[in-house]
Amino acid sequence: MTEQTDQPTDRPSGQPSPDFWAALRPTTTARVGLGRAGDSVPTRRLLELQAAHAVARDAVHASLDVEAMTAALAGLGLGDPVPLTSAAPDRATYLARPDLGRTPAAPLSPADPIPADPILADRPGRPDLAVVVADGLSALAVHRHAVPLLEALLPLVPQLEVAPPWLAVQARVAMGDHVGAHLGAAMTLVLVGERPGLSSSDSLGAYLTWGARPGTPDSARNCVSNIRPPHGLDHATAARTLASLMEGARRLGATGVRLKDRPDALT
Repeated sequence: MTEQTDQPTDRPSGQPSPDFWAALRPTTTARVGLGRAGDSVPTRRLLELQAAHAVARDAVHASLDVEAMTAALAGLGLGDPVPLTSAAPDRATYLARPDLGRTPAAPLSPADPIPADPILADRPGRPDLAVVVADGLSALAVHRHAVPLLEALLPLVPQLEVAPPWLAVQARVAMGDHVGAHLGAAMTLVLVGERPGLSSSDSLGAYLTWGARPGTPDSARNCVSNIRPPHGLDHATAARTLASLMEGARRLGATGVRLKDRPDALT
């Protein structure tokens, strides 16, 4: 069966078909202009798709190298990382039960009382920012991007008191709510491996929450997504966006739908 491309047919007989998509392909990792072989796609494109799917599956099932990440986070100078395990006992359970990845294996006692408005409350011993690094659905993303992002971010927020980082295994975004409440932190930043796609297996997401506590809705968070240079957002740009969001959160006393990552959001 002859492999063909989806090209216009109004050309002189015998002349080769120009590749209509050639100029677009170098600008994106998306699959465009795959062509066709009969009613299907060319064999080469099908094999590329199957290989990408295998890479994504491997990323979802991969385990976080806790020892290596602990050492890397310790090098930030924020203090010894605090280990944390979710209620999911293994990877298979974690993937099948998202709810278990949102809660710690053992309850964390909250700082008592948690101020209704942390920015206005007397905060002795309570950090401005709690950082939680969670494996999420791509440990590969955490290994590649979590520490470089924090290295780019911390110099931009010297005014913030940052607690020692927490390293959470089999964890999802809402795990940070338990840590934030436990520390009584004004803001909680969760860096988590995002769900792999067929063109990205190492994408990191950064979720910022003001006054985090269990039960916080996702509408109360700000997310900076697709942090994965060179094909996604680079570390420096992501860090500047997060620093701007943190400043806005401190002024507004809120994150989420009330806070937008626009220049006029802080005025």
